[in-house]
Amino acid sequence: MALLAACGTPVAGLPTTVTVHATETVRAAPDLAIVTVGVVARGATAAAANQEQARRMAAVLAAVKAAGVADEDVQTTQVSLQPQYAYAEGAPPRIAGFEARNMVSVRVTQLDRVGAMIDAVVADGGNEVQGISFGFRDPEAARAGARTAAMQAALQRAGQYAEAAGLEVDRVLSIVEGGGAAPPMPFPVAMDAVRAQTEAVSATMPGQIESEASVTVVVALRR
Repeated sequence: MALLAACGTPVAGLPTTVTVHATETVRAAPDLAIVTVGVVARGATAAAANQEQARRMAAVLAAVKAAGVADEDVQTTQVSLQPQYAYAEGAPPRIAGFEARNMVSVRVTQLDRVGAMIDAVVADGGNEVQGISFGFRDPEAARAGARTAAMQAALQRAGQYAEAAGLEVDRVLSIVEGGGAAPPMPFPVAMDAVRAQTEAVSATMPGQIESEASVTVVVALRR
């Protein structure tokens, strides 16, 4: 919590004021996971690489759907097809094959199923997991507690300044909000030799996410 205050200079006919700034942070368990998974396939030709990617990606999407994820919660984030070059001393590079990549972002609202879903994706042909981000389905609701705490802290400090000056809090003249919820932190998963790591991938830990709110309040004081 950070608190700052400044007292206004009394002017004839105008109330004495105190300006207080407060920042509060609250922590809560997330209720949303966004997992980015996909397939990287290689082939001697562009068509072969793309066909292999498409075949494996169909199985990956079927695994995601079987885990209870709705179609509207799956979004393609990357599709690429790139040549792979071979190099030899004294010779120009030559195309040795092609690499096709297809990645999707999956929104999972049942966090206890995240690990099992990743395991199923890997078992059915997925060979790349770029990361997991945890967040809130309703960020505003998560931020509400921080807003309330920041406002209470600001008013408490305003009362302390008023008491120290031999005055009382009269009324709130203005409220200005600043700050916001901290963004979800990605949980990266290394996927070298991914099939050997499915047990570790299953042990995802959502933890808690911080939401922060700041407020500046101008309070009128009276004798």
